[in-house]
Amino acid sequence: MLNFKKVMQEFIEDESGLTAVEYAIAGGLVVGGMIGAFFTLGSNATVKIECLGSAVAAGATTGATSC
Repeated sequence: MLNFKKVMQEFIEDESGLTAVEYAIAGGLVVGGMIGAFFTLGSNATVKIECLGSAVAAGATTGATSC
């Protein structure tokens, strides 16, 4: 029984698994932030490309337009 108590005490005091959990949480937050940034960047880039495309098409017939 004494050996079981010692094993349980060491298990409770062991913090080596905490580092892996912290890295997993941090990695998840970084990936989530990157996905959000890429969606925002992609949406903004699409709007600008469409605006430039219509400016080029309109510029060929009526003159320059601004985006």
